[in-house]
Amino acid sequence: MSTWANLGLQDSASPLMEQLTFFHDHTLLILVMITMLVGYLMTMLFFNKFNNRLLLHGQTIEMIWTILPAIVLLFIALPSLRLLYLLDEINEPSITLKSIGHQWYWSYEYSDFLNLEFDSYMIPTNELSNNSFRLLDVDNRIILPMNSQIRILVSAADVIHSWTIPSLGVKVDGTPGRLNQTNFFINRPGLFFGQCSEICGANHSFMPIVIESIPVNSFIKWITSKMN
Repeated sequence: MSTWANLGLQDSASPLMEQLTFFHDHTLLILVMITMLVGYLMTMLFFNKFNNRLLLHGQTIEMIWTILPAIVLLFIALPSLRLLYLLDEINEPSITLKSIGHQWYWSYEYSDFLNLEFDSYMIPTNELSNNSFRLLDVDNRIILPMNSQIRILVSAADVIHSWTIPSLGVKVDGTPGRLNQTNFFINRPGLFFGQCSEICGANHSFMPIVIESIPVNSFIKWITSKMN
């Protein structure tokens, strides 16, 4: 069961990831229909003896097999362009988080608050507690409020990294000397895990990302305790 589960997408925790999942299913349905049609036609060609030695061309069928794929491509392209626009749109964020990739850990800054920054390292296996996740948990989690528009700025201090949270539909390259940004909206509480998705050196596999989504009131209390 776990093998089949790994072939799919993670459960979405943001509206954009829901849209990406719907688009994936929409495109997959079209591909399955095309595959079944082509497979059926190939099977029919193999097992029948129909032939016509006088047939040299067929303009009607040539028009059909040119126009029909173009229409199918429109059904894929239009939702894709809509999604690309939505993924790049920045909608008046409530909070800005800055993430800087290092070899091999992440550092975070809450840009809206003074002196609120920390480094986030993976917890070694020999230091894990019973409720921790091996190779995924970190010593300092990112705490963010749910049901709030969040902007993230991503950069890197040394080589190219990639800040990725699959369940939120977020993947941003961190490039030295460049500041990339995207936005996301977490619609439920929980822990969301990600990892660096750019091959950045020997310990590339050991710089995980953990977001803890909590209610806004709890986030305000956490921020207040950190500022004092």
